[in-house]
Amino acid sequence: MKLTWLGHSAFRVELPGAVALIDPFLSGNPKFSGSLEEAARGVTHILLTHGHDDHIGDAPQIARETGAQVVSNFEVCMYLQEQGAQNVNPGNTGGTIDCGAFKVSFTQALHSSGTTESGRSIYLGNPNGLVITPKEGPTLLHMGDTDVFSDMALIDEIYAPKIGILPIGDRFTMGAKTAALAARRFFHFETVVPCHYGTFDLLDQTPDAFVAAMAGSGVRVETPAIGADMRI
Repeated sequence: MKLTWLGHSAFRVELPGAVALIDPFLSGNPKFSGSLEEAARGVTHILLTHGHDDHIGDAPQIARETGAQVVSNFEVCMYLQEQGAQNVNPGNTGGTIDCGAFKVSFTQALHSSGTTESGRSIYLGNPNGLVITPKEGPTLLHMGDTDVFSDMALIDEIYAPKIGILPIGDRFTMGAKTAALAARRFFHFETVVPCHYGTFDLLDQTPDAFVAAMAGSGVRVETPAIGADMRI
């Protein structure tokens, strides 16, 4: 598995037989200086945790231009279909979708989900975490935007993810201390990757406090530069 952090909560996941983009907030991200075309090269799937603009991001354009399959909750999929996405594959909390080279399972997340158009609030379903279980390679959990909750222990028991992507930026999600507590208490991760920090001034700017809170856990903590690849 090759994992590339594209800034904020956006990741490119390359697996045997598939390339997935998770929450591709790219052109609107002030910290992303790469090429949207390069980030989307060869993409087969777009996985969305929830309907906020900083997570849907460029998904409508990428879906229209590449034909990549959009996997998200029902409301987000129907919304993107209205934006021109022709290939949507909806699910919801507790469900699993077989995408061929991998499966996607929808877990809980404590957050909200929606957007605003012309001053009108649009509800876009419940937020989710996403478990990616490839035919080959380790299982990955992208938590989306969430607070800690004790049923994370059930997610670990059911899916046994070895890679965890955790939001740590505070204010809208867990902060560093809470995210580290979640990783240490409820999961048996081998590798964790913090995200959702540094993008805007309202968020914590560095992963340093999270790295410090994970010290002694025995878990590998990856803090790549935006655009850098990780081999997992």
